[in-house]
Amino acid sequence: MSKLPFFTYLAVMAGVTYLVRMLPLVLVKKKIQNRFLLSFLYYIPYAVLSVMTIPAIFYATDYRLSAVIGCVVALILSFIEQSLIKVAAAACAAAFLTEAVLRYVI
Repeated sequence: MSKLPFFTYLAVMAGVTYLVRMLPLVLVKKKIQNRFLLSFLYYIPYAVLSVMTIPAIFYATDYRLSAVIGCVVALILSFIEQSLIKVAAAACAAAFLTEAVLRYVI
């Protein structure tokens, strides 16, 4: 099997990643003053993380109900400002227990 496609894809990925990180440093010389742009740049990481995580939550289990219950538990605990470890552990436990119950019920 030829390794050329792998190294070609690796080089393209490295180049794109480098450009995305390097271009803002080269193009933006002064401090950004625009409040809208600052707000946009502040919330982008949260939005991207949410868009990548939320769909995966609902397809991670065998039953959609267990995923929904785990997500609801995580949302409730995060709204009452629990630590990330507690939120993740409780959501996993809720999804696991729901899945275990559903296996015996269905």
